[in-house]
Amino acid sequence: MAVHSRYLDIAAQIRARIEAGEWEPGAKLPRLDDFAAEYGANRDTIARAIGALETEGYVWAVQGRGSIVRHGMMRLRRPRGNLVKRNVATDSPGYSFPSASGQEVWKHHVPPTSSYEPLTDPRIAGLLGVPVGSSVMRRFRVTGPASEPPFQINISWIHPRGVEAAPEVASQAPGPGDWLYRLEKAGHWPITWMELHRARMPTKDEARLLEIPLSLPVLEIVRVGTSGGDDKPIEVTEYIVASDRVETVHVLHRDESAQDPWPEESTDSDDTQTDR
Repeated sequence: MAVHSRYLDIAAQIRARIEAGEWEPGAKLPRLDDFAAEYGANRDTIARAIGALETEGYVWAVQGRGSIVRHGMMRLRRPRGNLVKRNVATDSPGYSFPSASGQEVWKHHVPPTSSYEPLTDPRIAGLLGVPVGSSVMRRFRVTGPASEPPFQINISWIHPRGVEAAPEVASQAPGPGDWLYRLEKAGHWPITWMELHRARMPTKDEARLLEIPLSLPVLEIVRVGTSGGDDKPIEVTEYIVASDRVETVHVLHRDESAQDPWPEESTDSDDTQTDR
């Protein structure tokens, strides 16, 4: 068989095995060396075969995990609107932000951490209102519904005055968003939020944590929480969500310039129908 078509033949055989159910969606394929030994081919040929299957959507390369079967698997999506809900799934008061409901507690896919870290990102530092390089409380979480792959990475930076007022925000409470409730109780009620959204490619660490290939874009959401006590930023949270897991939903509103341009005609029409 010609060398240039050898990888296509191997890809066809692996494709047939996937379709026959030898590997379930989400399962890891054998290593390149194992396939090379099985098919009597070199690693480069096997890599080209797997690359062809990835292009076709049968598998994808996940950082730190290898080639994962994707055929027949549609990962669950969640709509993300603009409603913040009180979480009632536990006895601990807190909030559920889009895309979570107020009746569920998402699991942690890696141990949550809280620590003081230098805030070196000028964008986040500017939104939080602290000098670049400041030592700031950082909460790191990778969460999602219990029965699903990781849904999002969220990194919260809490302004030093917030930690001073409520040092317990560093702890892991049983309820989602409990730390925000603690900030509000300490004098920052009510916190109001604004979000900035943009799409980008993931970093290697983000792809590994979300169990996605480096070729899949992510939605980056930066949430800015403003204190109701002094009208200054009290927290900034970065969300990183795999783009195949979320759909954003927005209600559009008319500007004054887009209001009814025929008010008199509308009134005349209404009067005519009333006369009839």
